[in-house]
Amino acid sequence: MKTVLRNARILAGDEFRDDLAVVIEDGVITALVSDAAPQLGSADEQVDLGGGWLLPGFIDAQVNGGGGVLFNNTPDVDSLRTLAAAHRRFGTTGLLPTLISDDVQVMRTAIAATREAIQAKVPGVLGIHLEGPYIAPARKGTHNPDKFRVPDADEIAMAASLDNGVTLLTLAPERVPLESIRALVERGVIVAAGHTAATYEEAKAGLDAGIRGFTHLYNAMSPLTGREPGAVGAALEDRDSWVGIIADGVHVHPASLRVALAAKPRGKVMLVTDAMPPVGADDPSYELYGEVITAVDGVVRNAAGSLAGSALDMATAVRNAVQQLGLPLEEAARMAARYPAQFLNLDDRLGEIAEGYQADLVLLDDALQVRATWIAGQREDA
Repeated sequence: MKTVLRNARILAGDEFRDDLAVVIEDGVITALVSDAAPQLGSADEQVDLGGGWLLPGFIDAQVNGGGGVLFNNTPDVDSLRTLAAAHRRFGTTGLLPTLISDDVQVMRTAIAATREAIQAKVPGVLGIHLEGPYIAPARKGTHNPDKFRVPDADEIAMAASLDNGVTLLTLAPERVPLESIRALVERGVIVAAGHTAATYEEAKAGLDAGIRGFTHLYNAMSPLTGREPGAVGAALEDRDSWVGIIADGVHVHPASLRVALAAKPRGKVMLVTDAMPPVGADDPSYELYGEVITAVDGVVRNAAGSLAGSALDMATAVRNAVQQLGLPLEEAARMAARYPAQFLNLDDRLGEIAEGYQADLVLLDDALQVRATWIAGQREDA
């Protein structure tokens, strides 16, 4: 089956092109050719995209929930299917379901469910993000400190046990021995610093041990001040690490996000949602650690007033990057696709509209609303 997508403004490489067509066969992009090429007439299916914006599918490294599901509460394949389907409506074609700090058995169950979902080819599930429990009580956010601990050898092996997908683990570098960070990295885990009270020196030591990025920059981490740069200062100074940002206008002031964009090399700032169950659901409420939490005007807080994830979706994050941060659409799209793919070591097959890449795509209209997505060439209208 050969499908041709044509009549679109296609983000091909670093620029939009309106003179190309995308050829898809067996779920893979096999060519980008002139929209006027005569051989396109032999395609089994030709799809006119009406002049919309065709972008690489969005990749979200931090998704706690969606569609009314919280991964911690029901860590099973059905929940992953629901969660991924909810976020697909907003352009997310690849994600890491995120388990916040919990008991060992819940972590084991979540990893097993993720393995099974990937084996079953649940669309969009790329791996797992373990956000904690190896984090700092002083920067706990909405995490339950009763779950916090330091990993032993058995827990390190467990955390690294997903064998068919990506594992991202967020930890506080001042809480976890550097040799344990190195052991995780050696086992293939992508380690990020987050929910951390680390000094600048402790954060730098973590980077030297193999930390690759920072989870939701500015939030739940030691701030940048004049005499103590903290984790934020280490993140902004470091040229090689990635930082995730929650561009919802609530978690971080847009000016602070613009500072991060100015400080970091291009390609090292990526969009994440930190989404909770209200995304893609009619019910604004959900239960976390036995407490009922309700999103009010798009803001999710627990009873103590701490932000408890977000009600953000990736399409809105992209629009906010354009409208609030002043970025061109092509850069906002790269922050939602190419840069996360690079962070997760998936950029050899995801994050681009290019020959040889999986046909994961999102079509936006002029208002930057999602009209359709493709995962491995399979279309679904929003």
